[in-house]
Amino acid sequence: MKKEEMLFSIVQSAAICGIKAEIIYVEADAGDGLPMFLMVGYLSSQVKEAQERVKTAMKNSGLRLQPRKVTVNLSPADLRKDGSGYDLPIAVAVLAAYGYIPQEALQDVLFAGELSLNGEIRPIRGILPMVRRAAREGLKSCIIPKANEREGAVIEGIRVIGVSSLREVIDYLNGVEDIIPAVFDMKAVLQNSKADNGEDFKNINGQEAVKRAAEVAVAGMHNLLLIGPPGAGKSMTAKCIPGILPGLSLEESLGISEIYSVAGMLGENEPLIKKRPFRAPHHTISPQALAGGGKIPRPGEVSLAHRGVLFLDELPEFRREAVEILRQPMEEHQVCISRMSGSFVYPANTMLVAAMNPCRCGYYPDGRCTCTEAEVHHYLGKVSQPILDRIDISIEAPEIGYEQLVSGRENESSESIRERVVRAHEVQKRRYAGTGIHFNADLSVEDIRKYCPLGKEENQMLESAFKKLRLSARAYHRIIKVSRTIADLEGSAGIRCSHIAEAICYRAAERKFWI
Repeated sequence: MKKEEMLFSIVQSAAICGIKAEIIYVEADAGDGLPMFLMVGYLSSQVKEAQERVKTAMKNSGLRLQPRKVTVNLSPADLRKDGSGYDLPIAVAVLAAYGYIPQEALQDVLFAGELSLNGEIRPIRGILPMVRRAAREGLKSCIIPKANEREGAVIEGIRVIGVSSLREVIDYLNGVEDIIPAVFDMKAVLQNSKADNGEDFKNINGQEAVKRAAEVAVAGMHNLLLIGPPGAGKSMTAKCIPGILPGLSLEESLGISEIYSVAGMLGENEPLIKKRPFRAPHHTISPQALAGGGKIPRPGEVSLAHRGVLFLDELPEFRREAVEILRQPMEEHQVCISRMSGSFVYPANTMLVAAMNPCRCGYYPDGRCTCTEAEVHHYLGKVSQPILDRIDISIEAPEIGYEQLVSGRENESSESIRERVVRAHEVQKRRYAGTGIHFNADLSVEDIRKYCPLGKEENQMLESAFKKLRLSARAYHRIIKVSRTIADLEGSAGIRCSHIAEAICYRAAERKFWI
C-alpha cells in the first residue's frame, strides 16, 4: 500500500463540530504485536484513553494488526475534543487504513459510539443532535450504538443503523451482514400522546382568580408568581398546570429531545419527549445545576424545562445567586456558558412558575403574622425587582375559608380549561406563522408594535397605570403581551380596555407586597 493511500480523512467522527480524523501509519515495531497509537489534536483525557480501548477492543474482536505506528490527528487542532463517542470512528478509520474495511464504505457515513474492551459498542449522550446535524450536512447513513438506535431514528431523511459490536460494524461495511435501518414514526407518536394526567383543577375549591391567572399564563406561556399564606393552594395550582398545557409540535418536540439527549436523559424505549416538560427542582439546588454549567458543561433545569414549565416552590428560599442567574435566560430564552475550551449555548425558552409566602411565617399582612417589619422586608428582599419585572403575572392566593372547602360545588376540570388554552394557542399559531414566534410571551418590543396595536382609550389606561404603579418599561411591555393573550382567550381580534385592566391587576399583588 502506498503512503498516499494510507492517508485519508473522515468527517464522521463528530458531525456536530465538523471534526475530521486523519489516519496515517508507518512501518515500526510496536513491540507487543499491536499498533502503537499517537493521538493529537487538543484531546481530553477521555479521548486520549480511546487508543487503549480501541486497541484492546480490536484484539478481543479477533483482529490481528501488524505492529505499526499509527498517528491519529483530530482536526481542527484548536477545538477541544471531549467524550467517548470518538472510539468507534477512530477504530473504523484505523481498520480502513489496515484494509479491513473498504474506504469507499465510509463515504457520507457518520460513526459514533463508545467501545468496551471486549468490542461491544456502548451508548453515548447527544446522538439525536448528531444525527440531525448529519442529515442537514447531507450525509446518507449513521452507524451508532444499538441502544441509541431509536433515538437516532427520530430524524427523517437519513439511514440509521444500530450496531452492538465492532465485529458487526466490520461485517456490515464489508457487505457480509445486512442490517435493517431503524424506523420511528414521530408524527404518529405525537398524535397518540395524551395530555398529562396529573393533578386536576377540579380538585381545587375556590381560588377562581388564581385559576384564571394560571389559565392566562399557560395560554400565552407567561411567567407566573403565586403569593399567599401556607395551604392556600399555590403548589397545588402549579401541579395542575401540566394538565392544561397544549401538545407539542414536531419542531418543539425535536428541540426538547435534543436537550435531553445531550443531558443523557432519553431512555432507550422513550427516544422522544412527547409532553411539555415540568421541572420542579428543590430550593437547595446550586446555580450551576439550575442554569447549567459544570466542569464539563451540561444543560441545567432551566434548559430541561425548555418549551415547558420550571416550577420554583418557596422562591425566597432559593439561593439568591441561583435566582439572579435566571435573568438572562428569562429575557433571551437561552443560556450561554463560556469555558476556556469553548462556549456552549442551550435553549431556555421556559415558562417560569414560582410560589412564595408574603413573609417568613407566611401570614403577612394578617394579624397572625409574627414577623417584624424589618423581617418582612428582608424576606421579600430575597426576590429582587429585576426578577419581578420579568414575571408577567403575579397573583395573590388568599386563604381558603371553611365554607369553600366543604362546598359541594363542582369545579371546572383541567380538560375544559385546556380546550380554551388550545384555542388561544391556535390563534397565536396562525398569527405568527412563518415568523419563528410561538407564543405571545415571545414577542419583542418591535413585535409588540406590530401585533399589539392599541386604541386611544387603551393607551390612556396604560399611561395612567404606568404612572401610578411606577412601572418599568419591561413591565409596561409585559402588560401588553398579557393583554394580547387575554384577548386571544376571548376570541377578540383587538386589545380592549377590559383586557388591559385585567392584565394590570396581575401586577397589583406584586406592588401590594413590595411597596
